[in-house]
Amino acid sequence: MYMGTNKNLTSEQDEQDDKAPGAFRTISEVADELKVQQHVLRFWETKFSQVKPLKRGGGRRYYRPEDVAVLHKVHHLLYKDGFTIKGAQKLVKGLSKNQVAALKIKAPIAEQSNNLESQADTTPIVQEVVKTETVHRLAPQQKEMLRGVVSELSALKQNITKL
Repeated sequence: MYMGTNKNLTSEQDEQDDKAPGAFRTISEVADELKVQQHVLRFWETKFSQVKPLKRGGGRRYYRPEDVAVLHKVHHLLYKDGFTIKGAQKLVKGLSKNQVAALKIKAPIAEQSNNLESQADTTPIVQEVVKTETVHRLAPQQKEMLRGVVSELSALKQNITKL
């Protein structure tokens, strides 16, 4: 009966740390690094065109360093900045992998919604996404109040144009 070699087992993290910075990562390594399930990464592949892992025989995925950087940014946008999938998609639409990885959001949405005017140096698409994402997070009473304000403003605009 074959007993195998008696080598000390190391954790997956130790094995991952042994890889060169430019080495490809498996889906399990990236999922462990981001602390998400593997199916989440496969889902993100369908939602973010910038994530295209290399697929080898049997469908095994290998993520390039650029893919891992994009996944880190997507994770940050969704879990730290509070964006929805749709909001994050709007934000990265048309950007390359490197542009997504380098994307900087100045503050979490809660802070941005209170301070939108001071973001003159933020791109218009970021401002628009922040606005729409913030509105979706409002309580029903706040949304109703905003609808009333918009209605009043529309009425005022109509009155002004009649003059």
